[in-house]
Order: sequence, then C-alpha cells, then structure tokens
Amino acid sequence: MQIFVDADACPVVAIIEKIAKDNSVPVMLLCDTNHVLSSTYSKVVVVGAGADAVDYKLISICHKGDIVVSQDYGVAAMALGKGAYAIHQSGKWHTDDNIDQMLMERHLSKKARRSSRKCHVKGPKKRTEEDDERFAQSFEKMLLMAREKEGR
Repeated sequence: MQIFVDADACPVVAIIEKIAKDNSVPVMLLCDTNHVLSSTYSKVVVVGAGADAVDYKLISICHKGDIVVSQDYGVAAMALGKGAYAIHQSGKWHTDDNIDQMLMERHLSKKARRSSRKCHVKGPKKRTEEDDERFAQSFEKMLLMAREKEGR
C-alpha cells in the first residue's frame, strides 16, 4: 500500500505525512512545475505543467489497495476504477456508491457557471482546525481499513 497525493495546493499534506509516518506507509506527493514542494518523509514527483498532467500521472502509477488524496472527483473516479481508495481533503470518502452523484453535481455546476453572465465566484471558506481534525480522523480510519482489507 502507498499513499498518492494530488499535492498542488493541498492543505493537508502535513497531516497525511504524520499519519503515514506513524503507520510506516510510503507517501508520494505529485505536483506540477508551477509548485515547489519538498519533504523529509515523502517522495516528491514533479510533473510537467500541462492541463491535468498531475492527475494522469497519479492514476498511471497508483494500484489496487493504494490511497489517493485528491479534491478532483475525476481523479477519484479513476482511482476507484483501479481498485484504489480515494479521499477528499475535507475527509469525505469517495466510494462507488457516491462518485456518480459527485461527478453529476460537478457537471451541472460547471454547466451553470458557463451559462451565467456573472463571473464573480467566491472561493472556499477559510480552513479551520476542526476541518483538519475531521480530515485526520477520516484519513486514519481509511488507512487502517485499507491496511486491514489488503492484509498488510
């Protein structure tokens, strides 16, 4: 088992690394050339800056039983298709039961944004300590469940 992180602008890298290190699970952080990452624990892989380059690289190297951390529902869907586990930076698990609905909501939101003349969109609200704690608990639960299921 390995943990793969779509690390471009991922606010939970330190939490992932701490939990992974405590459980002796290797981590790979993937980012594009527009981001500078370094780590004393994780392997950092820098991918070209093309559209979705990090996403495609991540999916090409993850395997059944691995854990993928990404806020991109498309990446999560592809990871699930390979038999990997997927989790959002909010701590929400992506599963075969909920991914279709998430992809449909993403599609409808994108369609609404394109048809709207209004261009001002608020960004996400500021991340809180409670958000980080919620992610940490959910991520550790997933890691332990995956380890148990994969027999490692």
